[in-house]
Amino acid sequence: MADEQKKAVSGVVKIALKVILGIILLAVGAWLIWLWRWDVLTVIKGFVGIVVILAGVIFLAIAKE
Repeated sequence: MADEQKKAVSGVVKIALKVILGIILLAVGAWLIWLWRWDVLTVIKGFVGIVVILAGVIFLAIAKE
């Protein structure tokens, strides 16, 4: 019984960590895009922000499975 509870708790913790990581990635990506201005460095930051947001969405999708 205790082993089953530990597995359930660790599963919930893993999902929670993935969701938190996904939300952090989304926030960082949104912040990078918000900083986007039209010079070379900020265009790169904008693309990185988009990639980070996509990574966050993927993490959230994985967490739901």
